[in-house]
Amino acid sequence: MDPITASAESRVIALARRVLRIEADAVAALADRLGEEFERAVDIILKRHGRVIVTGIGKSGHIARKLAATLASTGTPAYFVHAAEAAHGDLGMITPEDVVIAMSNSGSSEELLMIVPLVKRQGARLIAMTGKPESPLARDADCHLEVAVAEEACPLNLAPTASTTAALALGDALAVALLDARGFAAEDFARSHPGGALGRRLLTHVGDVMRPATAVPQVGADVPLTQALLAMTAGGMGMTAVTDDAGTPLGIFTDGDLRRALEKGVDVRTARVTEVMTRNPRSIGPGALAVEAAEAMERMRISQLLVIDEAGRLAGALTTHDLMLAKVI
Repeated sequence: MDPITASAESRVIALARRVLRIEADAVAALADRLGEEFERAVDIILKRHGRVIVTGIGKSGHIARKLAATLASTGTPAYFVHAAEAAHGDLGMITPEDVVIAMSNSGSSEELLMIVPLVKRQGARLIAMTGKPESPLARDADCHLEVAVAEEACPLNLAPTASTTAALALGDALAVALLDARGFAAEDFARSHPGGALGRRLLTHVGDVMRPATAVPQVGADVPLTQALLAMTAGGMGMTAVTDDAGTPLGIFTDGDLRRALEKGVDVRTARVTEVMTRNPRSIGPGALAVEAAEAMERMRISQLLVIDEAGRLAGALTTHDLMLAKVI
């Protein structure tokens, strides 16, 4: 490698490491400063029945938008209002039951200071998140969360870097503290993320993805094994349910049962399905979560699972392939 190239690469890596260390130190310093004001901020939000409006401008505005999204997805209704737009009509969104979180590293952003009296007049509570406790925004707020940093990660100590990282981290801490205080669970998270993987896992029920009984291969208990083989092949599920006249499952015959029968020397031409089927097969209800079916199938090392309704009749069946198509696994 060319010496100049090697030297330049070393400088790049060294600078990148410096940035990461400065930002990591900035976040770590926040933990030591947390105290009564943070608890007060959580208390203010919990006691209000409205929404949290997060506002800011510039880089702080980008962080504010992310905080609003995180709050909204973790059980605290919230939305972002651009500070510049707030003074031109968007303040009409704010009600007396709301809490406004204003984010500004300097605490002196004109756009934010302009709307503070109006927020107060509306009766909303104001939480400021700044890097300067003595700033006008911090002084006017009902509660102040300090996000001061020793230095920016920018070599010029100008571009918002460590300060925005600190604000982002403190915002996450606030959202998680509220999540815990509200008893927000994984199921609640899934309801606000129905399109994501977690939503599919926690909101999809067996009845949503199973093959209905009419599409499940079935044979009676007294049929020859050859007939069960034909039903299993035609059904494309690697199994056939064995049921009585009322549709109550008596057993299941799978390709695994067939292999075991052949290993024992069973004569396929003369045997009956009841001789080789698995009696008292594993089953699940249609109202169970699909993820429960997936976990049961993995635990029992089976590829098919019968679905039984409350009356004990066959409602349908599932295969691991069905669960994969539904993106449950």
